[in-house]
Amino acid sequence: MIRVGLVDTAVDRALAGSIAAAKSFTDAGAHACGHGTTVARIVLHHAPAARLLCAQAFGPGGRTEAAAVAEALRWLTVERAHLVNLSLGLAHDRENLRAAVADALAAGLILVASTPARGAPVYPAAYPGVLRVTGDARCEPGEISALGGEPADYGACARDLAGAHGGASLAAAHVTGLLAGGLASADAGAILERAVRYHGRERRRPNHHTNELT
Repeated sequence: MIRVGLVDTAVDRALAGSIAAAKSFTDAGAHACGHGTTVARIVLHHAPAARLLCAQAFGPGGRTEAAAVAEALRWLTVERAHLVNLSLGLAHDRENLRAAVADALAAGLILVASTPARGAPVYPAAYPGVLRVTGDARCEPGEISALGGEPADYGACARDLAGAHGGASLAAAHVTGLLAGGLASADAGAILERAVRYHGRERRRPNHHTNELT
C-alpha cells in the first residue's frame, strides 16, 4: 500500500479512514485544515487506496518555516513514506531543510514540490532531486506537461476537484496523486511519461492593451 506524506495544514477528520498517521510540527490548532484537506482530496481522487501521513507544518495564517518542514520530512522518512507532497515554497535556502531533503531522497522517498511559474526559485523545489511542479492551464486532472526544467520539471492542473483555481500548490497535489495511483505497478518515470499531454511551456495570450504577455 502506497504511503503518501503531506506537509501542509491539518487534514479534516472526514478523511480519517485514509489517514495512517498524523503529527503536528506547529502550535497551530488542528482546526486549520482547509488547504491540507484540499490537497488530500486531490491525492485520494487519483489514488483512492493511498494511505496518508499528515505532517502539519503550517502555523497561524497559513505560514510555515524551514525548521517545521525539515522536522516533518524527517518524521515522514521514519514513517516510511513512499512519496511526499510539498505544496509550499520558502524564499530562502536553509541548511536544516537542505539536509532533511537530502536525507529523505537518500532513503528513497520521492519529493514533489510546488514552484511558481515566474519569479525567484523557492525551496524545497529548488533542491537537486526534488520533482518541481507548477500550474499549467492546459492540463486537466490526470494530465501533465513536460516542461524540461523551465520553469519546472512538470506542469499540471492548477484547480481543485470543484474547479476552483489554486495555483502551483494544487498542481503539485495532482502530480503526487498520479504517482501514488501508479507506483504499485510502475516506476515514477513511466507513470509521468504516460500522463504527459503537452511538451514545453504554455503559450500565453497577448495583452491587447500593452505589448506584454499575460
